[in-house]
Amino acid sequence: MENPCHMCMPMGGILALKGIERAMVIVHGSQGCSTYMRRHIAEHFNEPIDVGSSSLNEKGTVYGGEANLRKAIDNITRVYQPGLIGVVTTCLAETIGEDIARIVSDYRRENNLATPIITANTPGYGGSHSEGYWLTVRKLVETLATEAERHNKVNVFVPNISPADIRELKRLLTAMDIEFTMCPDISDTLDRPYLSTYNKLSEDGTPVADICRMSGARATIELGVTVPGSVSPGKYLADTFGVPLYTVPIPIGIENTDVFMAALEAISGKKRPVDIETERGRLIDAMIDSHKYNFYGRSAIFGDPELVYAVTRTCLENGVRPVVVTGDKGGLAAKLLPQNELTAETVVLSDPDFSLVQQQALAGEANIAIGHSDGRFLTERNDIPLVRLGFPIHDRVGGQRLLSVGYIGTALFLDRITNTLLENKYKDYRKNMYEKYFVEPQNELQERGWPLYVERANR
Repeated sequence: MENPCHMCMPMGGILALKGIERAMVIVHGSQGCSTYMRRHIAEHFNEPIDVGSSSLNEKGTVYGGEANLRKAIDNITRVYQPGLIGVVTTCLAETIGEDIARIVSDYRRENNLATPIITANTPGYGGSHSEGYWLTVRKLVETLATEAERHNKVNVFVPNISPADIRELKRLLTAMDIEFTMCPDISDTLDRPYLSTYNKLSEDGTPVADICRMSGARATIELGVTVPGSVSPGKYLADTFGVPLYTVPIPIGIENTDVFMAALEAISGKKRPVDIETERGRLIDAMIDSHKYNFYGRSAIFGDPELVYAVTRTCLENGVRPVVVTGDKGGLAAKLLPQNELTAETVVLSDPDFSLVQQQALAGEANIAIGHSDGRFLTERNDIPLVRLGFPIHDRVGGQRLLSVGYIGTALFLDRITNTLLENKYKDYRKNMYEKYFVEPQNELQERGWPLYVERANR
């Protein structure tokens, strides 16, 4: 695939593990893979990103990379003293059939290692970074969660959203007086405050001890309506330990946020505070303010399936017509979209590359694109402005601080869409009006042989 809209599975695995307290990642594969992924993540979050590697070479490829992986665990343990180690694989390790679960199990037994190690098989050819992300979160829960006494906390599993979004979710949960375990929690690990002394591992993130006790939670909220059951951590806890599961979309848009808040009300048994109801009212007011401009919008939407689903719903309720929407291999995101609200011109692409997105965007006369910065070529080549959202954002600063969830975040996101449409309209508005209402009529009159009228019009 040329210029795919998604990145590879181990990238998602690293992102998930970066949200765990004192976790360190080892990429079992070549040095180049870990370097590429480390740089990719660092450029988005503008934070130092440490990622270990087993540095597989030609010899390891032929004879097996067990010795390399054991050495990598030795080094990571000695240098970082992590609270948890995550091992993800690359195409190379999977192609030669490395049994990382067996290698790790033998290593821990032989070395009497107390540090938990989770393993996730994430070949680059096996799926997207979104699939690698959810698979790794599932492996975290499968490996760590054990039978625990019932407690009052709620498990909250979040997709690959910004640290600012996670902080807003925490605020809403706290406002509803809900104790929670957010997982993964990158709100402070990948958007750290400035510290005069650099720490190799962040003390923030989801505590390992809290993951171990997830089986005793009063409920689970999973922001993952497009997540298959086979990799859903919430479904695992429901099936294995009987923890009630609430599956909701990312709360972007008024309807999606209403669904999220309804779940919080059902779990807490309390009505939402007046302040949050006021925020909802402000969002409705923002929708009224912008609707007369948004009807002009024809959007191309791409990125993580869960984010694409939420953004598409938001566009539909604000009058922006989606003309091309990317999805996932299984097509679940497309099936969940309200078919009665989509127009016949909407094209849903499963696991596409950007050449297809470009083709359909031009065919549908898209005038706005919404997604990560890899879609900037739509602006460069076709003059379709891009509203940046999701991961990665490499050509702008502040991707980790973009707030888009909840009633407040949705209003900010809607303003970004509307203002982009307005900027695109007014950048050549006077020129277009001049050509349409003066130059073209004048040319038409001259063709009809009415020079006197043209002469008077020119005065």
